[in-house]
Amino acid sequence: MPALLLLLLLVGVASLLVGWWLRRRSGLPVGNITYADTDVPAQPLISNRYGLVGKPDYIVMHRGVPIPVEVKPNRMADAPYESDRLQLAAYCLLIEETNAKTPPFGILRYHSRTHRIDYTPRLRAQLLQMVDEMRSYLDADDVARSHNNPARCAACGFRHSCEQSLAI
Repeated sequence: MPALLLLLLLVGVASLLVGWWLRRRSGLPVGNITYADTDVPAQPLISNRYGLVGKPDYIVMHRGVPIPVEVKPNRMADAPYESDRLQLAAYCLLIEETNAKTPPFGILRYHSRTHRIDYTPRLRAQLLQMVDEMRSYLDADDVARSHNNPARCAACGFRHSCEQSLAI
């Protein structure tokens, strides 16, 4: 009987260690998940002030502060894409607008890497500048293509009506 108890104790300790190791490997902050948009669609976060709406994959409550987490499982990049940084900044801004606390950072989880993105005044200003620029494009009659990437054109919803499309 003592051998069985010892075996159960060892299995329990091993399970705890594996769980701890997997948690550390994920790069996610320790805390409770208070919002998830993965299985069942969650309510969007809305900022009327900035005219933004968004749904991060998760919000983790870390030391009493909500932290947005965006998961990009197919991204293999070593460094975060600028578009992903701005998307995460938008979630930080939405949390700031809908919550009493401003997230100091957000988490981008790529296929095998986790990136902590600090939500700085500089990143916030960069986001707001990009939002203003995008709004000016919405009001424009015609917007010039801003890249030379045929794959982007192929995935664009305007490719059939765009006179500058690189898609074949």
